[in-house]
Formats: sequence, C-alpha cells, structure tokens
Amino acid sequence: MAQEVDRLLQVIFAGRRKSGRLDLEAVEMATRAAVHRAGAVLLAEVLEPDGPVEREIPCPCGGTAVYRELRPKRILTVLGPLEIWRPYYLCPRCHIGQTPQDEELDVAATECSPGVRRMMALVGSQSSFAQGRQQLELLAGLTVTTKAVERHAETIGADIAVRQQADMHRVLQWPWPEAGGEPIPTLYVEIDGTGVPVVAAETQARSGKQPDEPAHTREAKLGCVFTQTQLDQKGRPLRDEASTTYTGAIETAEEFGRRIFTEAYQRGWNRARKPVVLGDGAPWIWNLADEHFPGAIQIVDLYHARDHLWKLSAQLFPSQPATRQRWTRGLQRKLDQGQSKQLVAQLRSFHPPNAELAALLRTEADYFERNAQRMRYPQFKRQKLFVGSGVVEAGCKTIIGSRLKQSGMFWTVRGANAILALRCNRLSGKFEDYWESRRHAA
Repeated sequence: MAQEVDRLLQVIFAGRRKSGRLDLEAVEMATRAAVHRAGAVLLAEVLEPDGPVEREIPCPCGGTAVYRELRPKRILTVLGPLEIWRPYYLCPRCHIGQTPQDEELDVAATECSPGVRRMMALVGSQSSFAQGRQQLELLAGLTVTTKAVERHAETIGADIAVRQQADMHRVLQWPWPEAGGEPIPTLYVEIDGTGVPVVAAETQARSGKQPDEPAHTREAKLGCVFTQTQLDQKGRPLRDEASTTYTGAIETAEEFGRRIFTEAYQRGWNRARKPVVLGDGAPWIWNLADEHFPGAIQIVDLYHARDHLWKLSAQLFPSQPATRQRWTRGLQRKLDQGQSKQLVAQLRSFHPPNAELAALLRTEADYFERNAQRMRYPQFKRQKLFVGSGVVEAGCKTIIGSRLKQSGMFWTVRGANAILALRCNRLSGKFEDYWESRRHAA
C-alpha cells in the first residue's frame, strides 16, 4: 500500500511540475488505479489457502482424489488482474484432476471473477459489445476484449434462460403448485412480437414478407405481466408502479405459450379477480389466450384496430383525402362504441372497384368479425380496464429493438435469446435475485 501511495504522489507532482497546475481528472484516474492495485494485493492475500490443505477429497467417479500441489490461476477481478494459488487434486482411478476452490469462488472454466462477469453482463445487455468494452475501461478501469463481453453476457443470459426453462417445467406439472398470497384486483398479460435481424443460416427455408423475398428476420415474441389497482383523477386505469415483468424469446407460439403462462402464474394469475389478456389481432395470440388463460377477459388493442381502418381506407380512397377521413371516422365511431356488427356489415356492403380490393375488404371484415367479442370497448372502459397494449409495444422497442435491432446487427437465435433473457431479467427487476441465487449455488 505504501508503495502505491509513493507512486501516486510521484505521478501527481510530476504532472504539476510539467504543466504548472493540478489536473484533477488525471489525479482521480491515477488514484483509482493505485487503489485498485493495492486492493488486488490485499484480495490475493485473502484468497491464499488458510490452514492445512486437505490431503484427500471425494472424486465424482466414486474414487478418492489425492492432493498433488498448489497451482496458480490468473483471474481478472474488479480490482484488476491477480494470481491465486489453489490446491490441485488428482484421482488415481479416473486420472481426472480438480481444483475445488475454483467452484467455491465461481471461477471454474473462466478467467474472470464473478464481479467482472456481472459487469460484462450489465454492459453487454445495455449496448453493443464494443461499447460495453469501452464502458468497462472508462467506468471500472478494466481492460477486456469485445469478444469477452459478448461471451460472458451471452453465457449469463443463457444461464438465466436455463433457469426459466426449469421454472416452466415446475409450473407446468400437474397438479399446479399452490399459489399463495393476497387476491390481485386486476392482472394483465400483454403479448406482441417483433422481427430481429439474424444471420442467413437462421432463415433458411423461411420466406420473407413478400413471397419472392427471403426472410431476413426471426420473430421475437414478448410478453409482459403487470397489475392495476388504482385510477387516475379522471377515472382511467393506472398501471401499478414497478409491477411489470417481461419474458420473451425467438421460439414457436407453442413454446412461448408455456413461457408466458409460467410468468403469469408466478405473478399470481390464479389469484387475480379480474384477469385480462391484451394484444393485437394476430391469431396466434388469441390461440394462446384460449389455451393457457381460459376465462380471461380478452381485449384487442383499440389503437391497433383503428389502424386497420385507416390502412384500409388509404387503399380504398388513395386520392380522396376528404372522403377517406369521413369514411374512416364514421367506422371508427362504430368501433369505439362497440358496434362491431354494424362495422362489419358496412365493410361487407362496400363495392370495391377491383378484385384485389375486394379481397382486402373481406380480410378486414373477417378480422373485425372474428374479434368482435374482444372489441367491446365501452364495456371494458366501464370496468376501468386498459384497452391499449402500449406496455408490451413499448417493451418491444426498449427490450428488443434498442439492443437487438441496431444498425449492422445480425444475430444467431442462440445469441439473441441469451441477450433477450438477460434484458428481460434486468428490466423485470430480477437481476439481483438471479445473482443472489448464483452466489448460494456456488
């Protein structure tokens, strides 16, 4: 420690003699580096084996591993690089060696401490891996490679995903575990999806949006669960603060159904007095709702339904803006008033000028007819329910889009799912619990 103080003072006085003034930023950074170096020395001493080394330990093969020697391992810690010495054991039966202290310290098969890996997971989930490397160097004084940030962020995200799969397996067993706790007045599940750009190998044999175009993305499905117990001053529903949790992945609708049910169940779905599922008009969403959330109130996002009308009118009246406005607003009033039957009748009575528009009208009429029960907006509003799925739509932008859809990014499904699991975990406020569970398991 004294040597680090002397070195620091030399740096400070040398800089002052050279420039004639004190560069506070340089002093700050030099002080941090000195403290880190001194701390690394102390940490290395703390990690030295204390007391006599066990001569024998059990081997997983059923034999007995015998102590051979102390072996060094260089690791990067939050205080900088250091070398630790650990007892090494070799089993004469299977000839496999082991260093139990690596497991104890959670540094097995890695050269980074848990604290550094946690930092890399954080910065790797927030921005590009290259930016994460720069952030670690500036904010923590740690020099790592971009690939290291990528590898450790994805490894931790993959571990979170594995634990989620274990939760799903447990929850989906019959009979379900008891869901204790107080009743929840209103619990929402919102579901949506958005495309994630992927490498070419992940889209083989998949068609794009146009029949003659190859696919460039894979759909990431996202679900969120939140509660609502209060109203604002105008009597409109308010989402409970810090009540939103997220889950998502690039996977089939069937797999995602099990995922979102697990999240909802863990949040108390069975205790909800008023369970609600909100989404756009995608059939896969409502198939999942029927299968996993029977009896729930189903609501099609009002603003998404309105958008259907505006896009339709743009095709029907491309050069007649006044007519388009008048026609659309009339249908929108019917929609807002829950008059889906009249809206569908008006669409089916329209005489389009060509077969292409006739097919479009049939598709839209079928959409509103199919979702009529999910468009009883006056009734939903009287029940003080949300009629828009803005929470999950915002989640698609913040959780998926802002990280996985940046310029020039192309993902493997494995990598994208790892980062998505990590981001959902963090933005659901579960990261501390996850890290605590790792600590107990170590």
